[in-house]
Amino acid sequence: MGESSTARLPVPSEPLLWLQQLSVLRGPDQAPRRDDALIGDDGTLLALGEGAGQQAHAAGLTPRVEPDWLLAPTLVDPHSVLEQPLLSRAETLQSLTIAAAQGGYGQVALLPWGERPRDHPEALQLQWEPPQQLHLWGSLSLGDAGLELSPHGELLAAGAIGLAAAAELPSPNLLQRSVELGEATRQPLLIAPRQRSLSNAGLVRERIEALRAGWPIDPVTSETLPLATLISLQQGHPQQQLVAMNLSTREGIEALAASGSNLQATVHWWHLLQDSSSLAPTARGWRLEPPLGGPADRLALQQALQSGLITAVAVHHQALDAEEQLLPIDQRGVGLAGHGPVLPLLWHALVDTGDWSPQQLWQGLCWGPCTVLGLPPEVLTPGSRRWLLFDPAARWTWPPAPRGSLAANLALPEGTTLTGLIRATGLLVPSSWQLP
Repeated sequence: MGESSTARLPVPSEPLLWLQQLSVLRGPDQAPRRDDALIGDDGTLLALGEGAGQQAHAAGLTPRVEPDWLLAPTLVDPHSVLEQPLLSRAETLQSLTIAAAQGGYGQVALLPWGERPRDHPEALQLQWEPPQQLHLWGSLSLGDAGLELSPHGELLAAGAIGLAAAAELPSPNLLQRSVELGEATRQPLLIAPRQRSLSNAGLVRERIEALRAGWPIDPVTSETLPLATLISLQQGHPQQQLVAMNLSTREGIEALAASGSNLQATVHWWHLLQDSSSLAPTARGWRLEPPLGGPADRLALQQALQSGLITAVAVHHQALDAEEQLLPIDQRGVGLAGHGPVLPLLWHALVDTGDWSPQQLWQGLCWGPCTVLGLPPEVLTPGSRRWLLFDPAARWTWPPAPRGSLAANLALPEGTTLTGLIRATGLLVPSSWQLP
């Protein structure tokens, strides 16, 4: 009998790590509680609670008592960009896989932007090896040009997680036709509330801080006017799941709150941390679309996420290669790369020094993105490898070794000290875990 016809039974995972008195966050609407966990030698979460102790005793393991560590589901990124998945100096599918895992991201959804827009079923071929999951947005229009609708039904039947437009609002007529066509009422439509023709090619949102610093400014209307179109469309078609991508202004938050619509929204993680008054002029992270706002924008976005008005935090990873990163800021491509610093920086800003609870942060980084993508929420389940072990107090030097991402526009310069470390995750082999 040939090897190809021989069924290979999976090798059972052997108990490797017994953790006691962990803070365990099992799923949504649950506060962390003290519990035991047993993890296998292939990264599988074998047991939680009393069963973990029983199996660990039987295997002769010695417990590790780690009351300051958090065991929680892996994170979910609702939209990022990978323009050249196979051959690229900026980022490839392989490098993104590693970088996302190092950042604790078990699921990532890629926008249909790139050299070959995903506007037909044959373009939906990219995938990751388990336990990570790669989701693909289909293009709302042919060629991602915003002129003609793509075959929505065929894209969704082929596995597209939803439909997304380009980085600005497409024609309202095209959007209206898409919604009235009704082929994607069960899947999300991801639309940027942005109109480039109103932006004046500005690099920073029009705020007093930007005016004082002399930055080219982008008026608020480049977001609020297209957002009004999305709100109106959502109100007229409440059965359609519309998602406003990367909301960025206080005025946008106020308009969304006043509308009373069920329009969902995402926020770029960097907008929750930085603004035009706090970022050094020579720092990375200025070249974003939509651009950074002022302190009031940052606080409004944080509050909207905490209250649930904003549904999810997106990494919106957009990699640049070293050559493009050297160009003057107004000539290089937009975007910021990197999944790795998201959890440590947001934990420090919102939980350590703010008033957020761990479950509120996970709502924004994990369960809210699942809602946007129409997926069941991530939960800690014995037999799964989609878990992470986070040590909020550990200090480490960015980037991780070995470095995952190839991008030259990572948010932080090499050598930056971060507080908050993913000690282990089932997404990576145990030999790469950082257990003291």
